[in-house]
Amino acid sequence: MDNQIKIDETQYLDGTLQAMEKSLVATAAEIKQTNKSIDSVAQNWSDVRLKTDTYSGIVETAASIRQQQQMLSERENSKTRAERRVATLTKQIEKPYFARIDFSETTSQDREAETIYIGLGSFSNDKNQFLVYDWRAPVASIYYDGGIGKVSYLTPDGTQQANVTLKRQFQIEDGVIVTLFDTEEAIGDAMLMNALSGESSTKMKSIVTTIQKEQNKIIRNTEADLLFVQGAAGSGKTAAVLQRVAYLLYRYRGKLTSGQVVLFSPNQLFNDYIDNVLPELGEQNMVQMTFYQYASRRLPKIAVETLQERFEHDKTADNINRAKGSLAMFHAVTAYAEHLNQTDMKIRNLMFRGEPLISKARISEIYYQYNENYKLGQRLEATRDTLMRILSAHIGQELRKDWVELAIENLSKQEYDELVGAGQVRVGDNEESDAAARTRQVQLGEGPKEREFASEKAERHFLAKQIVTQSLKPLARQIRRANFLNINAQFIDFLRHAHHYFDLKAFNITETGWLAHVETIITALKQKQLSLTDTTLYLYLYDLMTGKKGERDIRFLFIDEIQDYTPFQLAFLKFSFPKAKFTVLGDLNQAIFTKDNATRLQDDFSSLFDPERIEQVKLTQTYRSTQQITDFTKYILRDGQDIDAFNRDGDKPMVYTLLSESDMLVKLQQQLTQHTLNHDTTAIITKTRDDAQQLAAQLDSQSVTLIQSENQRLAKGAIIVPSYLAKGLEFDAVIIWHADNTRYGDDSERRLLYTVASRAMHTLTLLAEKRATQLLDDVPAHLYEVN
Repeated sequence: MDNQIKIDETQYLDGTLQAMEKSLVATAAEIKQTNKSIDSVAQNWSDVRLKTDTYSGIVETAASIRQQQQMLSERENSKTRAERRVATLTKQIEKPYFARIDFSETTSQDREAETIYIGLGSFSNDKNQFLVYDWRAPVASIYYDGGIGKVSYLTPDGTQQANVTLKRQFQIEDGVIVTLFDTEEAIGDAMLMNALSGESSTKMKSIVTTIQKEQNKIIRNTEADLLFVQGAAGSGKTAAVLQRVAYLLYRYRGKLTSGQVVLFSPNQLFNDYIDNVLPELGEQNMVQMTFYQYASRRLPKIAVETLQERFEHDKTADNINRAKGSLAMFHAVTAYAEHLNQTDMKIRNLMFRGEPLISKARISEIYYQYNENYKLGQRLEATRDTLMRILSAHIGQELRKDWVELAIENLSKQEYDELVGAGQVRVGDNEESDAAARTRQVQLGEGPKEREFASEKAERHFLAKQIVTQSLKPLARQIRRANFLNINAQFIDFLRHAHHYFDLKAFNITETGWLAHVETIITALKQKQLSLTDTTLYLYLYDLMTGKKGERDIRFLFIDEIQDYTPFQLAFLKFSFPKAKFTVLGDLNQAIFTKDNATRLQDDFSSLFDPERIEQVKLTQTYRSTQQITDFTKYILRDGQDIDAFNRDGDKPMVYTLLSESDMLVKLQQQLTQHTLNHDTTAIITKTRDDAQQLAAQLDSQSVTLIQSENQRLAKGAIIVPSYLAKGLEFDAVIIWHADNTRYGDDSERRLLYTVASRAMHTLTLLAEKRATQLLDDVPAHLYEVN
C-alpha cells in the first residue's frame, strides 16, 4: 500500500475524530444545561397554587399542572435524545468507520465521483457535511453487494446504477488505522478471516463489517411477506436477521418502533446470547420470547410442557404428533369452529349465591338467536350485551330478598361508611372508578362528601342497591371475560370429534388409536397439564370461539430455528399476527424436535402466503467452524454435502474411545485444562439434563458452570449444557460427552449429533465409552483422528 495513501487516510480519520469529539463535548454540555432546566421546572412546582374552592379554580389548577408536566416531559425527552447521541458518538469515536467506496452514478455523465465512508452510524459535522454514512443507508449496499465496476442498488426511489472505482477496508483501533487494504471483492477475505479467527464470547456480536452478499439480500428485503432463510449451521443466518431488524428500524424510522417487531427464539438462553447486538448498533431491542413463553403466558393456570420435557419425555406416537402438528389439523379446528356458529357451543351456568342466575340453556338460547350472518366474535359480543342487561335488570329483583336485609343489619361502621361514600355504581362499571374518585378528591384537597337521605326507607334502599351491585360485580366480570363459554369442555369435544374433520388414514392412525390418545389428553387437562402441541390447538380454538383478531400492531415477526415448529404452530402464529411480515430462518438438518416431520415444513408454511410475495434464500457457506470441523460434521448427515466450508484452517476433530466413564472423566479434565490455558470458551455438551447434572457432580469443580435451565445466563470459561439448550450458540471448543451408542445409537439422533458438533468454532472433541457412535460410520476416516 502506497505510504501516501496511508497519510491521506490518517488525515481524514483525524479530521473525522476531531469533529466527533467536538460534537460529543457540545452534546454533553447540552445534557448539563437540560439537567439544570429540569431542576428549575421541578422547583417551579411549588409555585403552582391549588385553587379548589370554585370550578374555575379547579380548571385553572389542572391547566397549570398540565403545563408543568408538558415542560418537564419535553426536557426529559430532549435529555434522552442527547444521551443517545452521546452513547452513539462514544462508540463511533472508537471505530468511526470500516470501509470507503468511490463511485459515480452511471445515469449522470456530469457528476463527479463520490467518496463515502461507511460506519455503524451516520455522522455529519457542524456544516452538515456527511463524514460517515450509516451502513444501512441505500448507497452503502454498494459496499456489500458487488466489487469494482458497474453495480446496481435499491433506493426508496427505485434501482440506481453506479460505477465503483475503489473499495477500501479499514481496521481502526484507538483512533489509529491498524490495517487498510483495497479489494475487488464485496468483503475481502482478510477482513472476514480476521473476524472469524477471534475468540468466542458469551454475547453475539454485530457482523456489519463482514456482511456477505447473500446476507445483505436478507437484511435489505422489504418486499416479501414471507422471507424464508434456509442456512447451514454457522452460515450467519441469525446474525444477518438481527442486522435485518436494525435495518428495518432505520428504513422505517418514525413509522416503526422496536415494540412492533417480535422475535421468537429457540430458548431464553439464546435470547440472552443475542441481546447485545441491536444496542451495539444503536437500536432498542425488539420483543423477544420463546413460543413456550407466548403460549404459557396465555394459560397461566395450565402447566405447559417445557423445552426439557418436550425433548426428553414427549413419547407420543410419532404419527399422532405429526397429525396434531399438521395443516390438516389447523383446517380441522377452523371447520369445527365454523360448525359452532350453528350449534354445539358448550355453555356454563352463571351462578349467583350457589344457584344459576342465568342458566346455560338460557345463555345458549340467547347465543343462537342471532342470524347466520353473525360470526362467532359478533355472536359473543351480542350475547355479552344481552347478559349485562339481564344482570342490571336483576338488581331490582334482589333488593327485597332476605339476604340483603341481613347484610344491611350486619354492616360494620367502616363498611357502612364505604358504601355511603361510594356513590351510585352501575353493574359493569370500571372497578377502579371508586378509588380513582377518592384519589381525585385527595389531589384537589377535598374530603369525602357527607350523604344525606330523605328518610330511613331511602337510606335502606340505597344500601340495598349498593350491596346487590357489589355482589353482582364478579358476575359482570365473568360476562365481560366470556367465562360462560366452557373452553375446556369445547376443547375435549373437538378432540373427540376431530377425526370427522380430517383424514386419520392419511397419518396412518386408527380411530381407536386416536380416541385412546384423546383420553390421555383429557387426563392431563384434568391435572392442568398440556403438551406444547395441544396448547396450540387449545389456544387457536379459544381465539376462534371468542372472535379474537390477533395482535394487529405487530409489523414484522421473526422466527428462529423454524425447523422445530410444526406447520400448525406456524399457521397459528400467522393467524395471531395477521398484519406482520414474516422472516423465518432455520436449518432442517437441525430438526431435533420434529425430526423427519420437518421435511415438508417450508412447503406447508409457504402455502399460507401469496406465492408472488414469498422469497427464499439458501445459505450454504458456513463461517463458524474451521474447514476441518465443517467437513467432519456435514458427513454426519446423509445429505450434508451441499454445505460449504469457509477456508479457515484448524485441527481435525478428535475422537477418544475409552474403556470406562472414569477414563472419559480423566480425559475430559485434561481437555479442560488445555482449553483453560488457551483461554477458550468451552462447552461440554451432554445429551440430556440428567447427564449434565451427573457430570457436574462428578467434576465437582468451580471452574465449570452447569447450565440446566434456559433461564440461566451463559458464563465465561467452561460450561456443561444439555444438547437442546445449545442450539444457536457457538464456542471456541466443544466436547461431546458420551458420543457413543448409549446416547447417539439410533439413526433418528443423527440431526442431534450434527447440531451439537457444529457448535464448535476451533476445536471439537468427542468422548466415547468403548466404541464411538455408529453415526460416524459414514464419515470418511481421514476427516478425524481416533485415539
